[in-house]
Amino acid sequence: MSDFAARRRTMVDTQVRPSDVTKFPIIDAMLSVPRESFVPSAQREAAYVEGLIDLGNNRCILEPRTLAKMLDALNISNDEMVLDIAPAYGYSTAVAARMAQLVVGVESDEHLASEAQSVLTEENVDNAVIHVGPLEEGAAEHGPYDVIMIQGGVEQVPDAVLDQLKDQGRIACLFVDGQLGTVRIGRKAGGVVSWRDAFNASALVLDGFSQECAFSL
Repeated sequence: MSDFAARRRTMVDTQVRPSDVTKFPIIDAMLSVPRESFVPSAQREAAYVEGLIDLGNNRCILEPRTLAKMLDALNISNDEMVLDIAPAYGYSTAVAARMAQLVVGVESDEHLASEAQSVLTEENVDNAVIHVGPLEEGAAEHGPYDVIMIQGGVEQVPDAVLDQLKDQGRIACLFVDGQLGTVRIGRKAGGVVSWRDAFNASALVLDGFSQECAFSL
């Protein structure tokens, strides 16, 4: 077993399973996807540490526990389409792709988008694609989606994103209020998204998802 493979198993055993995430598809995906390939080369040694990876410019890679618990709450099945907003280097997209039929990642940063698509291709993730465009606009041309997840903090979610969620679809967002963060799971019914609190977490607020933008829930 390689050093990174051993760290991957330790991550699952010490960060994911103790957080009450035990569904086989999630555990299998997080054991299989090489997280070290989806972080900046200078931060490979920190790929499996507990906590988020700060990428600068209000961007981060969510900590493994947060992503795992999001996926657990969303309960993605293999016939569903997923919209993954702000996946950075594509780790969350690669993990979700092992559970979904198709994953569309949205990246506003062309460099990140190019890096993510390259790594996904190298890792033979053939049911995922990276769309380049403003995060707050999603990727309507590929939708609508059964599941939406956002890889960063939000103060509110633009209508443009919520409109891309299918009826009875689910969305996971990390709402930030000051120093506090709460992941909420939304379900759409009759065109309206109803939210429930799921668990506490932390992340930086993404550009386009702050309270002062001109969108509202």
